[in-house]
Amino acid sequence: MQNPPAADGAARRTLRDRTGLIAVLLIAGATFAAYANTLRAPFVFDDVASIVDNPTIRRLWPPWEALSPPPEWGFTVSGRPVLNLSFAVNYAISGLGVWSYHALNLLIHVFAGLTLFGLVRRTLARPALSHSFGSRTAGLALAITLLWSLHPMQTEAVTYVVQRAESLMGLFFLLTLYGFVRATDSPRPRRWWILSFVACLLGVGTKELVALAPVMALLYDRTFVSGSFREAWRRHRWPLLALAATWLPLAGLLAGTGGNRGGTSGFGSGASWTGYWLTQFEAVTRYLGLSFWPYPLVFDYGKIAPGGFSATLPWAIPVVGLAAATAWALWRRPVPGFLGAWFFGILAPTSVVPGTLQMIVEHRMYLPLAAVVALVAGAAARRLDGRWLLAATVILAMAAGVATARRNAVYRNDQGLWEDTLAKRPGCARAHNNLGALLQGQGRFEEAIAQYRESLRLDSTTPQTYYNLGYSLLRAGRPAEALAPFEEAVRQLPYYFNAHLYLANALVRLDRASEALAHYEAAIRFDPSPAEAHLQYGVALAALGRWRDALEHYTEAVRLKPDHAEAHSNWGVALLRLNEAAAAVEHFEAALRLKPKLPELHYNLGQALDSLGRRSEAISHYAEAVRLAPDYAAAQLNLGIALGQTGRLAEGIEHLREAARFSPASPEPHTNLGIALTEVGRPAEALSAHEEALRLKPDDARLHYNVGHALLVTGRWDEARNQFAEAVRLKPDFTAARDMLRHLEETPRPP
Repeated sequence: MQNPPAADGAARRTLRDRTGLIAVLLIAGATFAAYANTLRAPFVFDDVASIVDNPTIRRLWPPWEALSPPPEWGFTVSGRPVLNLSFAVNYAISGLGVWSYHALNLLIHVFAGLTLFGLVRRTLARPALSHSFGSRTAGLALAITLLWSLHPMQTEAVTYVVQRAESLMGLFFLLTLYGFVRATDSPRPRRWWILSFVACLLGVGTKELVALAPVMALLYDRTFVSGSFREAWRRHRWPLLALAATWLPLAGLLAGTGGNRGGTSGFGSGASWTGYWLTQFEAVTRYLGLSFWPYPLVFDYGKIAPGGFSATLPWAIPVVGLAAATAWALWRRPVPGFLGAWFFGILAPTSVVPGTLQMIVEHRMYLPLAAVVALVAGAAARRLDGRWLLAATVILAMAAGVATARRNAVYRNDQGLWEDTLAKRPGCARAHNNLGALLQGQGRFEEAIAQYRESLRLDSTTPQTYYNLGYSLLRAGRPAEALAPFEEAVRQLPYYFNAHLYLANALVRLDRASEALAHYEAAIRFDPSPAEAHLQYGVALAALGRWRDALEHYTEAVRLKPDHAEAHSNWGVALLRLNEAAAAVEHFEAALRLKPKLPELHYNLGQALDSLGRRSEAISHYAEAVRLAPDYAAAQLNLGIALGQTGRLAEGIEHLREAARFSPASPEPHTNLGIALTEVGRPAEALSAHEEALRLKPDDARLHYNVGHALLVTGRWDEARNQFAEAVRLKPDFTAARDMLRHLEETPRPP
């Protein structure tokens, strides 16, 4: 008589397992399909600082390096070692290849969805709800999970790589509750308590918001398991205390970022508390609206100036009303009250703790969205029969999946993302700045300048935008205009390393090297590690003729970055100026090993070899410089001179002609061409070359002397005498010119 019930129980378990497997496949398959177009999306915005430029993710061993993210200003990974470690895993797999980062983000989202499904299904099967939904619990749990997983609002937490902070925290948050729920009805709860605690601990190292997981576990216990807070505490105080104990390491991590995430959030960040709080009425209302109609989705809403009472009231009414309803429901209707507490409770930290950069952020809805979907789906399930519920789920899930895929397409490139943002929020100063940065990276400096100016018109309190404007002006060849934005950047942020560095570079470009030194010193004082700062400081010192001082900074630049070809080259130039040609050769050769196709390096090495009398080697390097850059006038000139000095005058003349062609405003190529032509017996051509040199620099006594000599060779004594006389007038101590003038006066003129 006992067999039939056992058989029925086995059948129910088989059906439940089969239903669960189908649900898992549907959730995973639908989510993968919606996000399949994200695997090649590039790194954007904060991805660069937290991933591309993050040195702590470059290796997995020793592990404490990856578990020690950079504490610098505003990095998403700062104070979040588990998040940083996850990026280190990706780096070990694909370096900076984006596919593995997106693949892991997608897997995290899928597992979060599966965990939510398990949590919702078990919750719906509990006595508090089982009578309402009966056999439809699995179907309703599947509907809630599909709509949550495929909702377009989730794209920012999944497709935007660095916001793995939100999705991974969400997974650990859900696992904390799932382990807690399983433990409360398991005959062997220990492993589930361990899962819950470990998930909460890992969440602490991912994002601070997981601190709410112990609170939500207690509220869940009271609502669905024990029936009251007192009973929940009596039955599960130790597991709850264990979860709360994770707040201790969280406090340590927060302290490591100064308690305000590098100045970007927190009560010590400098943000206006009340101003920020007023903006959150609009934020929460928008989140709710987007939950029901996810358009327009905006990557960056920018800073929002809080309005007065009349402007805030329309946003505040629905939020205050729903918050009051949640407070009432927590005591009178615990199930909807729990969902309201989930929504408002998880949003509370980012809504209450003021931030300096972002007021409205869609990825904050990653977990709160589950409460909205569950409340609406639960209400619909009470009113619709199974077929209508299935049809509605299929239609909405397909629509959500298509909308998600379309939203993901916006992430295909940085420029499209920021243009989409500006189409929806034209007043977003940060979007103008970031679009400008992309245009700047493409060499479109004038367009970038226009974007930066618009950004500053909207928000003049951002030093980075002033820096970006100055940088683009400098790259556009407008160093004088670049000074003002660089100066404003360092005024607003005195320890802004790059602003000091490029302000100094602009001053050097304007031949104000002595003024630049103070800014190079400031840059190095604030961050002595970048080789570029030492290199440019050395360049400024060299411009002032302080070659020994310049050497010190070139040496430091090479120490910091041994493969810095330009630092080696400049080191060599300084040594050459200090008549240490042999040592200079070593550095030019080191630079060439790093950049063998850089014509300037061959030219510099040629000069050093030339000064050591190793002329054939010098000719080889001058020739290579000319081969790599035929319009390199200085290399053509030195090659022509060196060839002439080795008796290869005909070849030398051709290169001297090229030097004159590529540097028509310089008298030196014409002068040397004239000398070479004289030596090969072509005086008329030599005279023409010397006259062109004199035309370019009529106040040069040496050039008057050369023209006089060429005229003398061609028999034009009177004109020659005039040129020698002018040379003496311009330079009274010009002995050779005086001697020639005396010679002409003492020597009878030939018939």
